[in-house]
Amino acid sequence: MYLFTYYVLLFSPMRLLIQRVSQASVTIEEQTVSKIGNGLLILLGIGHGDGEEQAVFLAEKVANLRIFEDEQGKTNLSVLDVKGEAIVVSQFTLYADTSKGRRPSFIDAALPEVASPLVDRFVELLRSHGVPTQTGQFGAHMSVEIHNNGPVTIWLEK
Repeated sequence: MYLFTYYVLLFSPMRLLIQRVSQASVTIEEQTVSKIGNGLLILLGIGHGDGEEQAVFLAEKVANLRIFEDEQGKTNLSVLDVKGEAIVVSQFTLYADTSKGRRPSFIDAALPEVASPLVDRFVELLRSHGVPTQTGQFGAHMSVEIHNNGPVTIWLEK
């Protein structure tokens, strides 16, 4: 039991919850800091052991993930193909462990000093693939407005 828990602490995968949106925005203290039309809202969780490898893999995957509909209504197009945008919001709560008791544990989430630079790196990589990308503010209390288109919601880990 303890060995397994230790393993999870060292190797929690980077987690993304991606929503295809017709529009999305992030507001902090009644100030809109990010706003997009057609594109992706990406909730990003950083775990222990995550690094450059995971960020590189997932940024490329997201940029080319075919989850937008073509003329025939099939999901054959990427955010790049539809000239969409993205908002990336850091969300450590993607690591909520509710297996014991009623209060979630977030022990598998990376500490802010590790997670914040990796979130920034993921955003930089996504932009380098040609996806115009905005962000929330790391550690801030944010109001995220999402107009999920479809609805389409995809979970990715690496």
